[in-house]
Amino acid sequence: GCSAFGSSSTANGSSRFSLQREHISASSPAFLPRQIGNSPIANLPRGGALSSSTTSAVNGADTALPTTLEGIISSDNWSLLSPRGQTALQNLVESDIDINAQTHVYADWPPAGTDDAGKIALTEQVADLDTSYPGGLAAYLSKARVLLKESADGTNPFSSFTASVPEGENLQYDTTTPDDQTGMTFTQAEQTGLTGIDTVAFVLVAGGLGERLGYSGIKLSLETNLVTHKSYLAMYARYIQAMQRMAHVKTGRKEVRIPLVIMTSGDTDAPTRKLLEDNDNFGFEDGQVSIVCQDKVAALKDSAAGLSLDKDSRWTVETKPHGHGDVHHLLLREGHIDKWEAEGKKHVVFLQDTNALIINSVLPALGVSIAKKFDLNSITIPRLAGEAAGAIARLEHNSDPEKSLTINVEYNQLDPLLKTQGDRKGDVADPATGFSPFPGNSNILVIGMDAYAKTLRGEDQGVVVEFVNPKYKDDTRTDFKKPTRLECMMQDIPKLFQKEMGSDVNIGFTNFDRWFSFSPAKNSLESGIEAVQGGSNAPGTMSSAESDKYIQNQRKLKFAGVDLKVSEEADLAPIAGIPVTPGPRIILCPGFAISQEEIMNKIEGGRITERSSLVLEGEGLVVRNLDLDGALIIRTGHDCSVLVDGLVVRNKGYELEEIPEGADVPEEVAIRGYTMKKHEAMEIIIDEPGMWKVDKDGNVEKLG
Repeated sequence: GCSAFGSSSTANGSSRFSLQREHISASSPAFLPRQIGNSPIANLPRGGALSSSTTSAVNGADTALPTTLEGIISSDNWSLLSPRGQTALQNLVESDIDINAQTHVYADWPPAGTDDAGKIALTEQVADLDTSYPGGLAAYLSKARVLLKESADGTNPFSSFTASVPEGENLQYDTTTPDDQTGMTFTQAEQTGLTGIDTVAFVLVAGGLGERLGYSGIKLSLETNLVTHKSYLAMYARYIQAMQRMAHVKTGRKEVRIPLVIMTSGDTDAPTRKLLEDNDNFGFEDGQVSIVCQDKVAALKDSAAGLSLDKDSRWTVETKPHGHGDVHHLLLREGHIDKWEAEGKKHVVFLQDTNALIINSVLPALGVSIAKKFDLNSITIPRLAGEAAGAIARLEHNSDPEKSLTINVEYNQLDPLLKTQGDRKGDVADPATGFSPFPGNSNILVIGMDAYAKTLRGEDQGVVVEFVNPKYKDDTRTDFKKPTRLECMMQDIPKLFQKEMGSDVNIGFTNFDRWFSFSPAKNSLESGIEAVQGGSNAPGTMSSAESDKYIQNQRKLKFAGVDLKVSEEADLAPIAGIPVTPGPRIILCPGFAISQEEIMNKIEGGRITERSSLVLEGEGLVVRNLDLDGALIIRTGHDCSVLVDGLVVRNKGYELEEIPEGADVPEEVAIRGYTMKKHEAMEIIIDEPGMWKVDKDGNVEKLG
């Protein structure tokens, strides 16, 4: 799974290498033209994309056994196979000439009549692997051999680069003075972002199960909090819909639709579709939500890129997820890029599945992208020096400026790189801030459509530069402890930008405080407790993510002038071993506000006690001088203008109850370690259009 900031860490005895542009060319041995059968195969370019004139070596082959397979496959076995199975097998055998890394797959088959179903299944699977990867299985294996050799040789992918801090913006929610270097305030960035909300599309990367959290279902179905019980997918849906309604108001065009594409995996595809179906698409219109499913690729057993066969069946190639970097190729392949261009979309926002706070940063980051004309804008957070998290860095090539790029660099690569330059101290803190000067990667991207479409239509077809991360059995660095595969990461798309656009590409970052934009749920309760015991204040559990959601809303209302206590680290109280806020537990739904401006205009004065719980939802809701000690829920519908003035609430409210040790509870409850006891609450629901007022006693009056 992904560690903090979406980084890909390595273990002892392993190496992680990406294929850099200068490492391979059409003249590299693995990419020389080779005669296969009677058909010439074109060079296999980096990324695996074949030219339009290139076709499979044996498309349309007749059923006669090719001469290149004589002595390897019997005619009787050959005749068992479908035409596509024959094509796939011939391609595999002929691409393995002089390499002999795949003989365990195609050699020594038993005579026809024995394991025939297995032979057919194997070749059909190889055909699937051949067609699902741009350039085919031969391109995949050829790239793998190059990367595995670099890994075994210990090649440093950054030996030709010098790292520096890239151009970016530092924004703080509660600071009204512009950033010293860039001159934008949070408010300015957010207001600029609002000018582009009618031309944005969203992509949600959701290929993972909740296994690291101790949950067997999909992470998108988990509840973000126990006050409203809204799931992550429901929260993202409500945010996009609130932005869409704001776009209607600002542009006067009711036809504006903000599309959402969800990238699933083989593990999450069916349950994601069911989650949408069971919840009536969470309010989205038909066709507004689309799903693309990331591919799996062949697993490799050794440094020669031999295909790994299932330990229980010699007729099954083991496969593994290719990684969330597939999303770029899938958006192109499934026609979304063409569609969005035709609709006039100008930016694509990429979200991760269980970081609820990130929606705070979308508008201001979009504003920075618009103002600075960024082709790619990474949303970042302050990063501690040496922290096991990726960082955004500008890599200047030492001899060819066209190869320079701004990109995520993993922590275990950043420190060695920095030790080769400047003061040679490595990944150390800036004394002025206490943080690394290189911002931490949250793996949330805002990408400009023009540059994105141009890049995806290049020769690589959106297949981002891959890497390998093998765990070696011994110092010979030949055999692996377990099969590996080529992997790709969404945040490595700058390498394709650099290849297609060179120095013309404009890539930067927008940095936000952690409390505002970063608290992912990714670890089990047990792992979180261990982290806390080890001194961490970011355990990454469901309970810490929920607590941080309440705290960021405390800060927002405090900034708006409400009298309440904002929980600091010293105020957190342990429940089930994880420090969480004692309250108030505040949920500001997207339907109430998605911008700072809205909150400032809709909240005036008031007081909220620490034990209180509050839910506000409704675009026309204004709350003045609220006096809350207990639990209050206010939900208003579209076209409802509601003024809540001087409301006084006193009731028993809600409280958290720790689950007794050994209690038999569902896993979605167990992963938090507590439940919420809802003793008493005032609930005001107004969905009839019109003007309304709520007085100090909670009486509701329609004014018109």
